[in-house]
Amino acid sequence: MKIKNAEFLRSASNQNEFPPTLYPEIVLAGRSNVGKSSLINNLVGQKKLAATSNTPGKTRALYFYLVNNQFSFVDLPGYGYAKVSRRLISQWAPLIQEYLSSRENLVLIIQVVDLRHLPSREDKQMADFIHHFSFPSLVVATKADKVPRGKRMKHKEAIARELQVAPEGVFLFSAQTGEGRDMLWKEIQSSLEK
Repeated sequence: MKIKNAEFLRSASNQNEFPPTLYPEIVLAGRSNVGKSSLINNLVGQKKLAATSNTPGKTRALYFYLVNNQFSFVDLPGYGYAKVSRRLISQWAPLIQEYLSSRENLVLIIQVVDLRHLPSREDKQMADFIHHFSFPSLVVATKADKVPRGKRMKHKEAIARELQVAPEGVFLFSAQTGEGRDMLWKEIQSSLEK
């Protein structure tokens, strides 16, 4: 896909701040510090559209990014080991659930995991939630450049098994090298055309 423009649309920390459902939405869900922001930046060809940080828990609301004035990426707050208050974390779950259950224009959920590690308990819970509600989804395993090529298939198959998805539903990706970018765009474009 040719990216003509990509811009930050808005953040939403409650349902009243969700933007109108004018565009198809592609959601990124994953643990804190798994590379969701880097994934968005790589896909749209901008280094600083989505804020990246080495500090887990940087994303503390839903962030909407409009691409080509045609669709939006939606970055959900990271789950897992975010070093933020328990009160704030407890607010995220209802917000995420409200968003996922109310958006008629949601066309794809991209569950982002780290290829180097087996999915966490929270990753499995998110996968269960996605399966339970039959959301169209795929899994992106980031940081592929940090795993030797000879071990990647083994890691991919282990992730697929833990999340109960087919191995071909797990896509390897590296924000550093761009590996997997074209394949992922094909999947995104296919979801937008359905």
